[in-house]
Amino acid sequence: MKIRVGIPKGSLQESTLALFKRAGLNVYTSSRSYFAGTDDPEIECMLIRAQEMARYVDHGVLDCGLTGKDWVAESGLEVVTAAELSYAKQSLTKVRWVLAVPEDSPFQKAEDLAGKIIATELVNATRNYFAARNVPVKVEFSWGATEVKPPMLADAIVEITETGSSLRANRLRIIDNVMESSTQLIANKKAWAESEKRQMIENLGLMLRGALYAQGRVGLMLNVRKADLPGVLAVLPALQNPTISQLSDENWVAVNTIIEETTAWRIMPQLKAARAEGIVEYPLNKVVM
Repeated sequence: MKIRVGIPKGSLQESTLALFKRAGLNVYTSSRSYFAGTDDPEIECMLIRAQEMARYVDHGVLDCGLTGKDWVAESGLEVVTAAELSYAKQSLTKVRWVLAVPEDSPFQKAEDLAGKIIATELVNATRNYFAARNVPVKVEFSWGATEVKPPMLADAIVEITETGSSLRANRLRIIDNVMESSTQLIANKKAWAESEKRQMIENLGLMLRGALYAQGRVGLMLNVRKADLPGVLAVLPALQNPTISQLSDENWVAVNTIIEETTAWRIMPQLKAARAEGIVEYPLNKVVM
């Protein structure tokens, strides 16, 4: 039994391959092939544009694949969402599709664009956005470089952004959010109905989520006298509750927990001041909840 997994080719490719590696699965790609090998003989990968992923998953070419929620909605196809994975090209956050206009334009809201031209790659969602507001516009498909089209080739654009820096660099101003999107692991309905394939897809989603959760977090281990334990626990922001284990000396316990990496520099001196000893910070690959 094998599953074929779609890897998004393009802007998400490198971050997706890095995520798979952190999850424990190396994916080997070649610039001359759309097929990729893995460490697991039961998993094959294929590089597919995120915009087309839902189609090939729906048609059964792929058992599952990673793509944005936006492209699933844009396709209009019904696929199974096997896992939500909040990561993008540069960060671990959701992305936004925004309505943007030139900085010096008079447009302040969607209704001001009645009768105007909107350029975007997300055509169907953009049409639905304006239709819901009863604003008649002409939506044109953009093949790329959408930010440079206003004001000569379009009056406004609907474009994806993580930080807004590209829009600002092109002297564009956001006037509304059209939709939010995050990466999803989607599955073919037939594959999802097969218990063995479904288990393999669910396991893949579990490991990818675990790798995502571990990013930016570290583990902490320390020893403390029982009498000083309340003071140490007051310092620790726990994942759920810290793990507390009895040591061979009945007066001492070991504490193990997970914290945000950016807070470790502040917390560790506080733990020392709370009389903790043997404090060890260690990296995490995966945290499976």
